[in-house]
Amino acid sequence: MQDSQPPIWLPRLAVHGGPRFLQIADALHAAVAAGSLKPGDRLPPQRQLAAQLDVDLTTITRAYDEARRRNLLEGRGARGTYVAAPKAASTPILDLSMNIPPPPDGVDFDDMLKQGLSQVLMRADNELLMTYHLGGGSDTDRRAGARWLEPMFGRVDAEQLVVCPGAQAAIAALILALTAPGDIILAEPTSYPGLRAAATQFGRHLIAVEADRHGMVPEMLEEACRRHKPGLVYLNPTLQNPTAITMPERRRKALAGIAQRYDLRIVEDDPYWLLAAAPPPPIATFAPEQVAYISTLSKCLTPGLRVAFVLLHNPQERERFLAALRSFALMAAPLTAALATQWILDGSADGLMQGVRNEARLRHRMAREILAGRHGGTGDGLHLWVELPAYWNSSQLARAADSEGIAVTPAEAFATGSGSVNAIRISLGCIKDRGRLQAGLQRLSHLLAQRPASSGTGVV
Repeated sequence: MQDSQPPIWLPRLAVHGGPRFLQIADALHAAVAAGSLKPGDRLPPQRQLAAQLDVDLTTITRAYDEARRRNLLEGRGARGTYVAAPKAASTPILDLSMNIPPPPDGVDFDDMLKQGLSQVLMRADNELLMTYHLGGGSDTDRRAGARWLEPMFGRVDAEQLVVCPGAQAAIAALILALTAPGDIILAEPTSYPGLRAAATQFGRHLIAVEADRHGMVPEMLEEACRRHKPGLVYLNPTLQNPTAITMPERRRKALAGIAQRYDLRIVEDDPYWLLAAAPPPPIATFAPEQVAYISTLSKCLTPGLRVAFVLLHNPQERERFLAALRSFALMAAPLTAALATQWILDGSADGLMQGVRNEARLRHRMAREILAGRHGGTGDGLHLWVELPAYWNSSQLARAADSEGIAVTPAEAFATGSGSVNAIRISLGCIKDRGRLQAGLQRLSHLLAQRPASSGTGVV
């Protein structure tokens, strides 16, 4: 006869304690840490435990899978599931270099993904999900894009939107559509590396325009327009990557006015607007005919969707942009675009984004406390910019950090011209566990406070 009582190591499941499978996995983790469960102990069969807890079998399966992911359990075939022996200690890299959203607390992303895909497959024509979409997204996808852009612009005409497979594809297609080989593209001295990669690949020349603590300097942009007659200018005005500067409204209006006077096209890459606290209106608000506005889901939700929305008011430029996009990317994958649309329309995207925003702000507070004023920025977004003491240079510091098991990005990776400031970018989202993030920031802070072992030799 089977025992009808749950194991003593498993406390009563809380009604408001979050997903039940995670409660069970957390209880397993705590029991192993406390010694209540020891390596080699056999766990109850999944069906038996499901009956004891009065939950469905799927909940137990997911709990055991999560415990295996944490290296707590191991399966031994027909003999059952056992507590795993501790693995040899290892020190995985603490990645502060990849700018991705942090996992939000209290959001069951696995469940959200399964529910979203279930709704997509139930409501959509599966044949349409598996065929070509050459018009820059379906009508429904563009309507979802218009909904996504409402916080920035209010009502948006969905016909002016193009759905793209990510912001990098959008930037590349805009370069192809709005410039010719040999044309000049203007950008700030430190800027998104994907711009430089695309410009170089397509034979365009990238020239840096001076920036200050508010972003690109209008007088310098006007001088560059007179001198170089550029094809376009690239701006990332909100929580700029990498400096984390948010350009104030007055500066945005000034740059928009210059673009209108010189009939200059601006690519406004704005992935972090929804993560910022009370950001100014986009530059596209002040010069809609001059600006191609890009909003990606990669920084607010998840990079795996590979969906970005591009707002282009000029219909001829929109057609040229679509033709350029089709030359190398053709379309956003209909299935992931449909998932993004489902999440936007049913409110899941907004809930996930709020969770990402809250988690990012918590991590910024942690970084401010540990780095003690070493960095600039407003406490929003996914990254911060740390200017280094004179005894370090950014490449040297990045190598030294790597030897400590920490990955950071040196300023040289973002340099538009030949010069570069002495700084590093720290990304706060890639490390899932806050405790590991805290440890990485503390180790980095200690490293910043030390002088290199020898100023005459490189750090290896």
